[in-house]
Amino acid sequence: MRHDWIFDVLRDLRAYAQTNGLPALALKADEAMRVARAEVAATALHPARPAGLHPAAHAQRDSTADPGPGEEETGPASGRSH
Repeated sequence: MRHDWIFDVLRDLRAYAQTNGLPALALKADEAMRVARAEVAATALHPARPAGLHPAAHAQRDSTADPGPGEEETGPASGRSH
């Protein structure tokens, strides 16, 4: 698995935090491991989706995109009134 290294890093971070009396950081490392497991699993199920982007991020990004060729902006920001 190409993501194995991230789990090693997060385990090391958690161990460091626990050893050095940083309990909040240890908890965040655990949380990050849970998120990483979920995202890696989702990426395996949907390899076409760019890594790191939740499906909702695609919708938001697409809705804020500039108009494509042949499409006009309308409304106050366009500088034209219809």
